[in-house]
Amino acid sequence: MKVLILNNDFRVYWKGRLIYLRKFLAAKGIELYATELFGKGSPYSFDSYRDTEDWWTCLFADHNSDELSKKEIAKNLFAKLDKIDPDIIIACPVTFFAGALGIRWAKQHKKKFIMFDDAKLAQFKRNFLVQTVKDLIIKQSDGLWLPSAEYYEDYNRLNSKNILFFNGYSCIDNSRFKFKEAKNLNYHTIICVARLVPIKNIDNLLRAWQLIEQENVNYKLKIIGDGPGRNDLNRLSQELGLKNVEFAGTIDNDELPSHLYQSDALILPSLSETWGLVVNEAMAGGMPVLLSNKVNACESLLKEGVNGYSFDPLNINQMATAILKFIKLTEAEKSEMSAQSLIIIDTMSYENMGQKLVDAMINIEAKKFKKPGLLAGTLIKRWYGKDDRSAWDKL
Repeated sequence: MKVLILNNDFRVYWKGRLIYLRKFLAAKGIELYATELFGKGSPYSFDSYRDTEDWWTCLFADHNSDELSKKEIAKNLFAKLDKIDPDIIIACPVTFFAGALGIRWAKQHKKKFIMFDDAKLAQFKRNFLVQTVKDLIIKQSDGLWLPSAEYYEDYNRLNSKNILFFNGYSCIDNSRFKFKEAKNLNYHTIICVARLVPIKNIDNLLRAWQLIEQENVNYKLKIIGDGPGRNDLNRLSQELGLKNVEFAGTIDNDELPSHLYQSDALILPSLSETWGLVVNEAMAGGMPVLLSNKVNACESLLKEGVNGYSFDPLNINQMATAILKFIKLTEAEKSEMSAQSLIIIDTMSYENMGQKLVDAMINIEAKKFKKPGLLAGTLIKRWYGKDDRSAWDKL
């Protein structure tokens, strides 16, 4: 079997997954190829494309989508797909170029198509017509690869028994964050790792932290990350009279494990988060987590009172209460939360991802080709997708 994973770009977390899957699938007799469209324009632009693998290519390494015509993108991608001729295409949502063009090629060549997606319907408001058209195209997929089983209910709207739901791709290299020594929970530091943009809700975190400092608990809030909101957030911190807040700025990705190790818990107060992989990283490092209930990972990875606490990100008092609940735990209780985080995150490993993907592909490959109806086929032929990710930093 020959499989191609296709995306507008592969940055940060996808790199480790692809390298692992290439080796894992090869041991199962499956050839894996990866193709990304654009080398520039990613929200994770700090992580550039590196042309080091012959099985992994970027079609437009020196361009972003705005510099290219839709037909030019399609022409080059279709030529690449013709050359590889995969049995199964796994691609990003059909909203984007890679997903839209990937499913078009698959249907034209009677190949199987799997779409991966980590967004829920409530997080992206579309008018009824747009959502109906999108869902009609998605229904032509053979499989939906979702972060966790908790996503299935959201996609039941598709009402299609011919789509295989499976999960497990929202994972990281857990071993990179696990420590040889026992996790110390006496650093008196709560850490937040996030871009400094409105959707991350750092302003409300600072307001909640003002309530924490009024309790004289002698804890520090360390904020790692940068962005256009940094000056405003610094100013707000000063206006609130905060004494124990550190804006650490951007750090090298290799340094993140040590920063997590020297902290007691992670807090992620986002107003919306399609998953939140920093939660995986923190839990792999044995950290309890304090999560906004709008972070999708919260539903799957946080067990209330077991490995952390959740809160409404718009309720400052509730956020502060969750933080104080953790701070006031005994050392033994914090250690138990740490242990539970390690147990829970082990269910979202690279190995788990690989095995679930293999099982799903074998199942899908055994089924008959799904020919789209007239309307769906017409939509697929005319829809090119896009590369608009402006909503990533705001609601």
